[in-house]
Amino acid sequence: MYFYYVYILKCSDGSYYTGITNNIDKRINEHKYGKHKDCYTYKRRPLEVKFHETFNDVLQAIYFEKKIKKWTHVKKEALIDGNFDTLQILAECRNATHFKYKSK
Repeated sequence: MYFYYVYILKCSDGSYYTGITNNIDKRINEHKYGKHKDCYTYKRRPLEVKFHETFNDVLQAIYFEKKIKKWTHVKKEALIDGNFDTLQILAECRNATHFKYKSK
C-alpha cells in the first residue's frame, strides 16, 4: 500500500509552502538542500516542517493539497496549531451572497 503526504513548510521569510509527495523524507530533504533551483522554497531556506497529513488515497491527498493552497496565512496557522475552532470560524463564508445573510 502506498502512502501520500500533504505537508506545509514554513519558509525563512515567514511564508508557507504546501506540497504533496509519496516519500516525505526524500522530498523534505530536497527542499532543505535546494535540489530544485526554480522551486519556491529554494531562496527561502532554511525551512521548517510545520504540518503533515498522511493519506492512502492519492486523490484525497491531491484534493486536500489544492484546498490548503487556497487558504490564507491565518487559516494555515490554525491548521498547523491544531486550532480547529478557529479553523471552523475562518472556513465560514461571510459575504453578502451567503444564504445566512439573504433577506427572507
